[in-house]
Amino acid sequence: MVEVPDSLPARMFLLAYDVTKERMTARSQLGYVLRGAALTELYLDGRLGEKGGRPCVETAGDDPYGVLDQISVSRPRSWQHWVRKDHRALVRTVRTELAREGWIRVEPYRLLGLIPATRVTVRDARVVKALWGGASSALRGKPVAHVNSLDAAAVALAAAGDLRTVLPRADRRRHKRRIEELTARSGPAAKAVRKVIQAQYAAAAG
Repeated sequence: MVEVPDSLPARMFLLAYDVTKERMTARSQLGYVLRGAALTELYLDGRLGEKGGRPCVETAGDDPYGVLDQISVSRPRSWQHWVRKDHRALVRTVRTELAREGWIRVEPYRLLGLIPATRVTVRDARVVKALWGGASSALRGKPVAHVNSLDAAAVALAAAGDLRTVLPRADRRRHKRRIEELTARSGPAAKAVRKVIQAQYAAAAG
C-alpha cells in the first residue's frame, strides 16, 4: 500500500500535479483550494465551527497553517474572506513542507532564460495515483455517509477548484449529484472556494 500525506492541503497540492505532463496545474486557483482544504480539515476535526454563516473557532489545537489563530483574533468574516486570505503564501508553505518531507522535488529555473520560476516534480507518481484512487472511489459505490472524510473533501474541493487532473468537466457533469452530496458532507469551505474562483473567472472574462 502506497503511503500518502496526512494533511488535506498537502493532498490537494499533489492532486493538482499532472503525472503525464510532469508539471503542476491549476496554478491560478491552487492557493484558494489549499486555503479551503485547511479550513475544511479544521471543520471536519471539530476545531472550526460556523456561527451566523461565518467560521468560528470551537477548540484550540494543532494548527500547522495558522488558520485558527487568524480567525480567533479577527472580527467575524465570511468563509470566502478566509479562502482568499494569504492564499499565495499557503502554496509556498505547503510546497516547502512537501519538499522537506520528501514527497516532491523543487528546482528553481528561469522561464525563457529570464524570469525566475520554480519547477515541482513529484518523486513517486504512485502517491498521486493513490490519491486519485481515493477520490475516484468517493464518486462511486458506497453511500456518501461511509466515504472516507478526506476523500470526500478532496472531491468537493477538486470540483470547487476546477482541478481537472482529478475531475475533468465530463466527470463533473456525470457525477453532479454525487459531488453535491460530498460537498454538503465536507462543510462550508468548498462552496466558498467555488464562489471565489467563479468571481476570479468572471473578473478575468470582464
